[in-house]
Amino acid sequence: MSFQFTNLLMDIAGVTAGAVIGLAFGLLQQAALRRNEARQREGKLKSGWSLMPGAGVRTAYLLIALALVQLVCPLLFVDGTQWLVSGGVVLGYGWMLLQQLRAKLKAGVTT
Repeated sequence: MSFQFTNLLMDIAGVTAGAVIGLAFGLLQQAALRRNEARQREGKLKSGWSLMPGAGVRTAYLLIALALVQLVCPLLFVDGTQWLVSGGVVLGYGWMLLQQLRAKLKAGVTT
């Protein structure tokens, strides 16, 4: 009984850790989007290519966060639990994308 409970706790911890990473990455992306939209409104955005360096840094942050979780919590990456961490990242980032879509749809409907 306790073995199943331990597995359940590891699964929940894996999904939670992944979701936190996904949400954090989504928040970084959203902040960058707002910053780039402000630069575009002010006329400081010369071309789309100027956005590329920031995107690479944000992706590097995501990979570093995933590596840190793997080093700090190695138990989250055994016996298939790594897929739950990956699923949590997808859920967390997907939630941020869904919120962004809802906001755009709401803004588009009211205007």
